[in-house]
Amino acid sequence: MRRKRHPTRYLALPLLAATMVVAPRALAAPLDNSPGSANSSSFLASAQRQFGAGNYPAAISTLRSVISRDSANAEAFYWLGRCYYEIRELDRAINHAEKSVALEPQNSVYEDWLGRDYAAKADRDKSYFVARKVKKHFEKAVELDPRNLSARRDLAEFCTQAPWSLGGSTDEAIAQIDAIAKIEPIAGHAARASFDVEALKRPDLAGNEYKQILTVKPKDAQPKDSQPYFDAIVFYQGQNKPDEMNSFLDAAARVSPDDPRLMFYRATAMIMSSTNLDRAAGYLKSYLASTPDRSEWPSHAEAREWLGRLYETQGRRMEAAEQYRASLQLDPGRSSAQTRLEKLEKESL
Repeated sequence: MRRKRHPTRYLALPLLAATMVVAPRALAAPLDNSPGSANSSSFLASAQRQFGAGNYPAAISTLRSVISRDSANAEAFYWLGRCYYEIRELDRAINHAEKSVALEPQNSVYEDWLGRDYAAKADRDKSYFVARKVKKHFEKAVELDPRNLSARRDLAEFCTQAPWSLGGSTDEAIAQIDAIAKIEPIAGHAARASFDVEALKRPDLAGNEYKQILTVKPKDAQPKDSQPYFDAIVFYQGQNKPDEMNSFLDAAARVSPDDPRLMFYRATAMIMSSTNLDRAAGYLKSYLASTPDRSEWPSHAEAREWLGRLYETQGRRMEAAEQYRASLQLDPGRSSAQTRLEKLEKESL
């Protein structure tokens, strides 16, 4: 198994070949507007703005102020867990997620995030013991809200990739995918495409599923979730098919025209096809300057690597090497950037 920060949700565990981590789709809990909650709601809204800007230390400080006034505020604990997840302090993320679940045990979103936190810790610690806790939280999240498609998708992908000893089951995965498709056909095609790649190793079947996303009529007049389109974009990026990427980018832009991922992926499609490279450079620089490094978006390390590839295409080898080094400084384990840098350095000898 492998990890991508977006949107594939699982990490490799060479020792266990077992554990997964969720790279989250955006999930939000509604603000508490109950009587007497006005002050807390104001602080919570501020914390969410800080979170959205990637200022996690400030958000943590704001949320701690909420808890100091209201130690039973489940939403504040939920957002604290989200902040700690982003800065990879996973023990704290779990601690606060557990508190949010204890305070609101019927909240499906909180339960799903607790599963994701345990998954990330299991991968980091290479712990079978922690990994065994993951599935029950995804199952509980689905039980609490059968229409929580994110929880169903998390459960489906866990069942697809986890070994039998941890609760993996392709039959259970397919059952979840079928349920997703009944609720929202577009999301169902994306989930089945993921299964085709991960379980069947059939990218051709996955491609067929993704193509159907563009033809299926959504249940709503306008789809509300752009994530299935971004799933397809990432798939076709991996297949080196910029034309197909552009088709899904146009579809995603109709659903979420302000999504910052659009400029990143448009840039990568341009680089793949060696077209509009100056515009692509502008998109990548804007992405780096205007977006925080967040788990559900392409990482800044990846953006730096693509900018390096663009400069290589333009013959600007020194600038390309600088971007690869910047990518590796952000993510020392980024092997693709390391390979490209080493190749440039050897050619310059």
